[in-house]
Amino acid sequence: MAGVGKLLKQAQKMQRSIESLQTQLEAKEIDITAGGGAVKVKVNGAGKFIALSLDPEFLKEDAKLVSETLLAAVQDAAKQAKEYNDAEMQKVTSAFQMPGMF
Repeated sequence: MAGVGKLLKQAQKMQRSIESLQTQLEAKEIDITAGGGAVKVKVNGAGKFIALSLDPEFLKEDAKLVSETLLAAVQDAAKQAKEYNDAEMQKVTSAFQMPGMF
């Protein structure tokens, strides 16, 4: 059963790699702007929203425009964080393909 031991070691190595990646994702910051820079959203690679800033002049616009622009910025931030997270996770997990497992 030497094969099982090898698989276990690979799984442990993959777990350590994923834990390291999670730390890197937490540290990675992604900046998103919308409305010509009137809305700025900062999210980390793990998808946690870090900051939101709104230009005070932009707040004087129609409430519906402000809401739509803000929603678009938040949705874009979530999408970019997910895409970044998925791409980085794929890099880690693709190196550890176990036959019959994935």
